[in-house]
Amino acid sequence: MAKISKSEDQWRSELTPEQFRILRQKGTERPFTGPYNDFKGVGTFACAGCGADLFDAATKYNSGSGWPSFTAPASGEALEHHRDTSHGMVRVEITCANCGGHLGHVFPDGPAPTGERYCINSASLSFKGKTGA
Repeated sequence: MAKISKSEDQWRSELTPEQFRILRQKGTERPFTGPYNDFKGVGTFACAGCGADLFDAATKYNSGSGWPSFTAPASGEALEHHRDTSHGMVRVEITCANCGGHLGHVFPDGPAPTGERYCINSASLSFKGKTGA
């Protein structure tokens, strides 16, 4: 599948200012402020930029970090991993494989079964609820 490619002006016109700052400029939201931090629903979390499926809600858990956290992506092709040395730290940045939008970071301190904590900005996500759930 071809990756989505849009100009900065196109992204800016389609996203809210907060979504643009996070998805396109690699920003982050303040902890405990995003609508999906405490959200509990049955369905799929998708990229707010392009709608690609990113995480099954069944993999979401409360990490106490202040951001929505997941143990695994929806598929092995959903995310791309990048070395991030910003802010004097070495981390692994996570972006949407479909549109390149910045989502957050992954850390090796999550629960079983993966041991990974995908720490994601709420503004990077949309939610697709399951009907009848």
